[in-house]
This record gives sequence, C-alpha cells and structure tokens, in this order.
Amino acid sequence: MSPNTCWLCKIFRAEQHGISSKVSLEEVLQWSQSFEKLITSKYGPMIYKTYLKTEHSDENIEFWLACEEYKKATSQKKRISMARKLFTSYIQPQAPKEINIDSPARKMIIRNIQEPTQSCFDEAQRIIYMHMERDSYPRFLESKFYQELKHNLEANGD
Repeated sequence: MSPNTCWLCKIFRAEQHGISSKVSLEEVLQWSQSFEKLITSKYGPMIYKTYLKTEHSDENIEFWLACEEYKKATSQKKRISMARKLFTSYIQPQAPKEINIDSPARKMIIRNIQEPTQSCFDEAQRIIYMHMERDSYPRFLESKFYQELKHNLEANGD
C-alpha cells in the first residue's frame, strides 16, 4: 500500500481501535453536511483526528474530545484531576499540546482551575470548535484524504 493510503490501515484495524465494524459510505457522506455530523458520528472524530495529524493540529480535536469527557466527570475529585490534566496539556503557556485560544478565555480558566466546575472549559472548547469548523473542516472535505476515503467506499459498494 502506498504511503498516501496507509492511513486507511489505521481506520480499519478494528481490534486496535475498539471498533466493531468498518465506517460506512452513508456515515462518510453525512460528514460533508455539517461539522457537527462529523464530530458526533461514530468514526468521524477518529478519522478527522488522523487528518488533523497531517496538518499538525490534532491537539484541537484531542482537546475538544477531552472536554466532552471532562463534562461527564461526576465526582469533584475526578473533575479536579481531569481539569489539571487539561490545563497542563493544553492551556498553560508552553503546554505540550497548547491550543490557540484568546487571552480572556485562558485567564478565565486559570481563575477557575482551583475549584473547577463542569463548565470551566466551555469557552475554550467553543473557540476550538469554531477554529476546526471554520478552518480545518473545509480543508478536510476538500482533501485527498477525505475524497479517497469516499471514493474507495463508493467503489467497494460500501
């Protein structure tokens, strides 16, 4: 398989990714309808993350998904632990996967990190969502990456 299509190998390694079946043509076609459909579909986030790695911006989807998990934390102890990890990985200056958010959003998180609430990352998550929706999502739809996936599924009859 050529280096241009080896990303397909990652997508279809079901056992490695805990995926029970392959992505369908129907799902892939729905991704072009809206960013929301892509990011909330079964395989969309994983495939979009693989694409974002080619743009060196996969920290955006990682942060967005981590925020979704953070919102599910039920205990304050778990929330504090997750908030610190989110902060040190994505928010603090020079973080290993620092995301591009504005200063007011960053300062608000710094103020709230001592006693984090379920919503303390909401503004940063909203900003990152908008970055992805307006910037990388249109490029994803036009990319060889997405076009080849769609073509291969159409050619294989799903």
